[in-house]
Amino acid sequence: MERKERMRFSVKAKMYVFVIITVLAVAAGTSAVAFRVEADQIDRYYKQNTADNARNFASFVDGDFLAELKEAAASDEFQALRVKAEEEEDEKLIEDWLTEKGLWERYAQTRAMLNQYLENMDQIKYLYIVAHGDADSEYDMYLIDDYENPLYETGYYEEREEEFLETDLTKMIEPQISHGDWGWLCSSFAPVFGSDGNAVCIVGCDVGMDDVVAERGRLLLYLFIGTLIFVTIVLTGAMLFINEVVVKPLDAMTREMKKFRPSDQLSHEEAGVINVSIKSNDEISEIYQGIRTMQINTLNYLRDLSTLQKDKIKAEIDIKNKDKEIDKLNVETYKDALTGVGNKAAYVKMAEELNRKLKNAPLEFAIVMVDMNNLKQINDEHGHKAGDQYIKGCCHLICEAFKHSPIYRIGGDEFVALLQGPDYDKRKEITEALKGEYAKSFAREELDPWLRYSAAVGLAEHASDDATVEFVFKRADKAMYEDKEKFKAEHGRYR
Repeated sequence: MERKERMRFSVKAKMYVFVIITVLAVAAGTSAVAFRVEADQIDRYYKQNTADNARNFASFVDGDFLAELKEAAASDEFQALRVKAEEEEDEKLIEDWLTEKGLWERYAQTRAMLNQYLENMDQIKYLYIVAHGDADSEYDMYLIDDYENPLYETGYYEEREEEFLETDLTKMIEPQISHGDWGWLCSSFAPVFGSDGNAVCIVGCDVGMDDVVAERGRLLLYLFIGTLIFVTIVLTGAMLFINEVVVKPLDAMTREMKKFRPSDQLSHEEAGVINVSIKSNDEISEIYQGIRTMQINTLNYLRDLSTLQKDKIKAEIDIKNKDKEIDKLNVETYKDALTGVGNKAAYVKMAEELNRKLKNAPLEFAIVMVDMNNLKQINDEHGHKAGDQYIKGCCHLICEAFKHSPIYRIGGDEFVALLQGPDYDKRKEITEALKGEYAKSFAREELDPWLRYSAAVGLAEHASDDATVEFVFKRADKAMYEDKEKFKAEHGRYR
């Protein structure tokens, strides 16, 4: 059975990912904030400059004159004349008409003042006076424009730009930055009031921002390149630092820990006690010292345990030599020395007592036969100490399964459980659970072989025609061998 392994995500990888994400986030955030602050400062400057110029020029203009001009330009007579002048490209028609109406001199003065203002303010791209309709209007009428626009543009109705629809420009305080047919512009509008206090028209001021936007794009590019360089330098330094301070010591400790093989027969060096040069005085150094101390204590414990076992064996030998009576008692004892369960003598005694009871009355009981798998292979390849540990582990699983029943070790790798009472009532369920525990233990391939417990299990129940325990035992033994053959067919035979 193959064991599924979870994908390993090392501490080193986690630290690298964390540092990379953190540095990128900080660098990108800082660059974004710097760019936004710079852009906002420039925008505020241009908006303030545009608004100041619009209000400044509006203060120079005669509102009462513009009211007269607006009324005259909106008349049907002028609009017809304006169309004719535009078709014939004859500005003289407009000049003569304004002269006739007594408006030309003030018109020329206002237009000259507008052009002079434009010449003195290099940043201003467009400066104009517009008869602005109400918020529901879709058109605005030009009254006065610069010298680059012909006179017949006076009274021209232009479709209002989309961003200014449903807007009363006489009440518009905040300048707008937009992109349209004339490029990037910062636009601001200031109302011109007549002597009656009512807004007559508006002064529009447009400052070109094409160079500013282009420069902003270059700034964004420089910030991006600078951020990449900064991130590369910082990440390189951070990776080198993490690798030197954390990753290398952890890798070295991991390699050394895998070499540890505790045994009471080996020295510290032979057993692979961790030995790494940790120069830092931090948590990693404390972890290293803790692991090393734990490994040394483990070896010392095994040695002490081995010494106690040797002393115990020597004491038992001395007792046997001094007192034959005690030796005879030990031979007849009913307890298995290795596992602590009943030995074969105890099983024979139990079977004899059970046979006597069967002669008098029927009994409900079952026998479970357990035979360990691969014990010989473990003894041959890893020694009898490993084999003993394997026997005890397999026995422990039996005892855990049948907690209310006597267990007997009747051979080197054979155990018998006599089920009565609660264990008999749940005999099949408990037996199948025991098989499952052995299967799970054997599947743990990361453990040493003598810790991967496995055994064949067979169950037989007492029938009414069974005269002795031996009949039940033989059926349990047969069931066990059938289970063992399944194991050998799946995992192969030793030798």
